[in-house]
Amino acid sequence: MKTLRILAVDDHEMTMIGYKFILEEIQFEDFTIQVDTAKTYELGKQKITDSAKSFAYDIIMLDIQLGPANETQAHTGEDLGILARKIVPKSKIVFLSSFSDNYRINSILKSVNPEGYMVKTEIDENALNDMVHTVMKEPPFYTKKALIAIRTKMANDIPLDDNDKKILYHLSIGTKTKDMIDHISLSLPGIENRKRQLKAIFGVEKQNDQALITEARNRGFI
Repeated sequence: MKTLRILAVDDHEMTMIGYKFILEEIQFEDFTIQVDTAKTYELGKQKITDSAKSFAYDIIMLDIQLGPANETQAHTGEDLGILARKIVPKSKIVFLSSFSDNYRINSILKSVNPEGYMVKTEIDENALNDMVHTVMKEPPFYTKKALIAIRTKMANDIPLDDNDKKILYHLSIGTKTKDMIDHISLSLPGIENRKRQLKAIFGVEKQNDQALITEARNRGFI
């Protein structure tokens, strides 16, 4: 019987142990599962690189945040997914994250094009079982909240560039306009001008930033 090799990368050890226990205990018809784990970006990178020399993981499961949120220079699961695409292009990549916002999910779909995305609050034994079967036979696999985010984004036809989307995202998480210059390749006047344009696009010209956030969220942009 074939053995599927899975790598789970998550900075919460108990979460990884849970994935490993569930997946290795499920009785699959055509294969058994062996799960390796890694707690950090560097260890995940090492395991992926080493695997490329002898075998490629069938599935690589990635959390997005692989360190404290205040470590702005730390590598993320998205970075590791982009790297894995280059090193082991045949491996199936699935994100398992607490992030369920439209911006984050659609950003990862664009940068990594994973075979699956699972929101952690929706993960249980059945979901993991379905995920393995789907990504190995007919990917992609999305949990309900991830699918809603994707469909909502697809339903919008407002053309926004990356800077527009970043401004909306940072507004939604409370970043002050003056601090956005640390995250967006625009000057402060440029960002303020984009905000005015965005309010016009979303029909909230004379309202505050919260009105812009609400309207952008309703349309699936954040």
